[in-house]
Amino acid sequence: MSQIASLAPLFPELTLAIGAMVLLMIGVFRPETDEAGRAVGWLAILVLVLAGAMVVLQPAEAMQMFEGAFVVDGFARLMKLLVLGGSAIALLLAFDDLTDIRQMKFEYPVLILLSVTGMLVMISAGDLISLYLGLEMQSLAAYVLASYRRDQVRSSEAGLKYFVLGSLASGMLLYGASLVYGFTGSTSFATIASAASEGGSANIGLIFGLVFVLVGIAFKISAVPFHMWTPDVYEGAPTPVVAFFASATKVASMALLIRLIFNAFPGMTPQWQQIIVFLAIASMLLGSFAAIGQQNIKRLMAYSSIGHVGFALVGLAAASQEGTQGVILYMAIYLVMTLGVFACISAMRRSDGPTEDISDLAGLAQHNLPMAFVFGALMFSLAGIPPFAGFFAKFYVFLAAINAGLYTLTVIAVLASVIAAYYYLRIVKVIFFDEPKEAFLPVRSKAGVVMTVSAILMLFAFIVPYLPASLISVADAAAASFRY
Repeated sequence: MSQIASLAPLFPELTLAIGAMVLLMIGVFRPETDEAGRAVGWLAILVLVLAGAMVVLQPAEAMQMFEGAFVVDGFARLMKLLVLGGSAIALLLAFDDLTDIRQMKFEYPVLILLSVTGMLVMISAGDLISLYLGLEMQSLAAYVLASYRRDQVRSSEAGLKYFVLGSLASGMLLYGASLVYGFTGSTSFATIASAASEGGSANIGLIFGLVFVLVGIAFKISAVPFHMWTPDVYEGAPTPVVAFFASATKVASMALLIRLIFNAFPGMTPQWQQIIVFLAIASMLLGSFAAIGQQNIKRLMAYSSIGHVGFALVGLAAASQEGTQGVILYMAIYLVMTLGVFACISAMRRSDGPTEDISDLAGLAQHNLPMAFVFGALMFSLAGIPPFAGFFAKFYVFLAAINAGLYTLTVIAVLASVIAAYYYLRIVKVIFFDEPKEAFLPVRSKAGVVMTVSAILMLFAFIVPYLPASLISVADAAAASFRY
C-alpha cells in the first residue's frame, strides 16, 4: 500500500494512460461502428472525470517525484482541472459532428486521452526532459487529430502543416534545452534556476538556450511570429478538433510557459521579459488586424486566438504574482468563451451540410433568436466589453502590467483590443441586422447546452455576489506557487 500511495502525484496521469489503453482494446475487439465509437467516447469522458476527481483528492501540499522532475502544486492542480474540463466538453461536442460524417470512430477519444495525458505531464514538468516528453506526447496525438478527416484534402493538409512546423519547433526547443544543459550542467529546473541566479544574465550561451526554448513553446501557444500553422490548421481540421486545440491545448501550453520561466529562469527576468513583451505586442497586433478581412469563421477564430494569447502574455510580462493570477483568470475565462463559440460554430448546419462562412450567419436572429443572443453574448465577451467576463479577463492582466510599470505595453494592448472589437461586432451586426439567409437546422442538445452555459457564465460570472472573489482567490493561491 505504501508503494501505491507514493504514486499519488501520478494518479491523474496514470488514470488517463491506463484508460486510453483499455479503451483502445475495447475499440479493437468491438465492431467498428459509430455506436461503438460513441460508447468509447462516453467512457473516455468518464475517464477524464475520474482523472479530475484524482486531482481534487490529492493532498493540498506541494509534492514532487523523480527528484523534482514531476511537480504537483496548487498551480498544477488548477490548470489540470481546466484542461480536463475543457477536453471533456470538446469531446462531447464531437459526438454529433463526427457521427454526421460517419467518422465517430473509437480512435478519436483514445487520441484525446493520450494528448491530455501529455498536457498533464507538461503542466507538472520540473525538468527539461519531462517537459519535452509531455510536449511530444501531446503533440503526436494532436498531429493525428488535425488530419483526422482522411477523406478530406484540407484536413490532411492541416495535419501535414502542423506536423512539419511542429517538428521544426520541437527541434528548436531541443537545441535550446541542450544549450541550457551545457551551460548549467543539469536539466532540472531547480538547478537551472540556481545557475541562472548566479550570473545567468551575463552568460550569452544560457541566454541563447532560453531564447530557443521559448521559441519552441511560443509555437505551441500560437504566438507571433510562430503562429504560421494556426489559421490553416483551424480552417482545415474538423470543428471538434479545433475546439480541443483552441481550449485545452492552449491552457496547457500557457501553463508550461509559466512554470518554465518562474521555476527555471527566475534569475533572468529582464532577459525573458523582453521576449514576452515582444511576443505579446506582435500577437496582439497581428491577431487584431489580420482577422478583419476573414470570411471563414474558423479562420477568424484562429487569428482571434493569436490575439488572445498576446493579451494573456501582457500579464505574464509583469513578472509578478498579480500578473500570473491575471493570466490564470484570463485562460480560464478564455477556455469557457472558446468552447461556447465552437459549440455555436458546430450548430451552423443546413440540409446540405455544415457551413463556416460568416455571411451565412446573416439574419440568424430572425430564425433562431436564442442562438443569436448566445452567439452575440460570446462575441461581446471575446471583444472584452463589460459586463461580460471577457472584460474582466483583460482588466486583470492590464492592471498587473500597469502596476509593473509596463505602460507602453498596456496602451498598445488597449488599442489592439479596440481594433479587435471591430470584427467581433461585425459578426453581431451580421447576425442581427443583415438580410436573413436560409435557416440553420435545429441546434442539437449537446451543442445547445454548451453554448448556453458558456454564455450564462460569461454574463453572470462577475455579477453574482461572492463568485468573482472566489475565482480571484483560487487564481491567487495558484499563482503563489512560484517565486517572483
